[in-house]
Parts: sequence; C-alpha cells; structure tokens
Amino acid sequence: MSMDMTTDATAVGDTGLLDTLQHEVALFARRAEQTRLGGVGQVRNSMDRAAYLLLNRLDKEGPMGVKALAASMGIDSSTVTRQVAPLVDTGLVKRTSHPEDGRAVVLQLSPRGLSRLEEVRASRRQLMAELTHDWEPEEREAFCALLTRFNSALSTRMSVQGGPGQEGQPAS
Repeated sequence: MSMDMTTDATAVGDTGLLDTLQHEVALFARRAEQTRLGGVGQVRNSMDRAAYLLLNRLDKEGPMGVKALAASMGIDSSTVTRQVAPLVDTGLVKRTSHPEDGRAVVLQLSPRGLSRLEEVRASRRQLMAELTHDWEPEEREAFCALLTRFNSALSTRMSVQGGPGQEGQPAS
C-alpha cells in the first residue's frame, strides 16, 4: 500500500493498528537508547551508537575523507569531525594524508578499531540471538526485512524533509 506524504495515515488503515505501531516504535526507541542494544558480557554498552555507526561505515566502505563519510551517513561534516575526534584519540581510527592530495585527510579504521568493532559486533549478535532464541528462522528473516524496509522509509522521509541523517543521528 503506497501512501503520499500528505495523505492522512488514518485514512489508509486501521487507526488502532497504527496507534499500536507508533506506540511499539516509541517503546523500541526508548529501550534501544536505554540499553543501546549494546550486547552481552564485558563488551555490553561499551561503544556508543555514533562510534559504532562510524566504525562500521569505515569498515564497510574503506578509508575516506570527512566529507565523503558525512555524505555516506547523511550527516553534517562538523558532526563527523566531532564524533571522529575521540575515536582518533583512542586509536580506533587513523588520520592519514590522502595519497593523491597530501593536504586532504583520510579517515581509516585502525587494526585496533577493527578488533574492537568485531568484539562489539559479536556481543550484539549474541544479544540478538538471545532476544530471538525462540523465533523461527523465517520470523527473524521477516523481522529483519521489515525493519530494514521501515528504516529505509524513515531515511527517505528524513532526507526529503531535511531532518536527521540516514543513520538516525541529528544533522549537526
């Protein structure tokens, strides 16, 4: 069911269902922020959301400049600069000179950063396994597909409206 952004949501579906959906999303957001869905064990809650998303992006896309990283995450360059500083200070990210333009800075995941990211990923995978231990594989796949679709719709809406970035972080 496609819905124009100006369409009243209650006109396209059951208001009770939409009320339940918005309430459950609000609860999820609060619980996710409270726990940071950080994982289990010693690694639990040991990396904030911004750091995780930045490290993850550098791991998936490779070394890049601040502007490119900001653009790929849908956030402002000044936000990336501010969020990367403690990651550089703790040795999780390296700043290097651009190979073709020595004046430009390239951000790169350090070996220590990759190791730390893998620890956090493993801890978070363990948490997801525990939370969904009694789900059928098809239920996990359906939830993942629907959550991905929901996040994509949110990202599209926010980019059209100029709101928070694609990664759910404030634009500045």
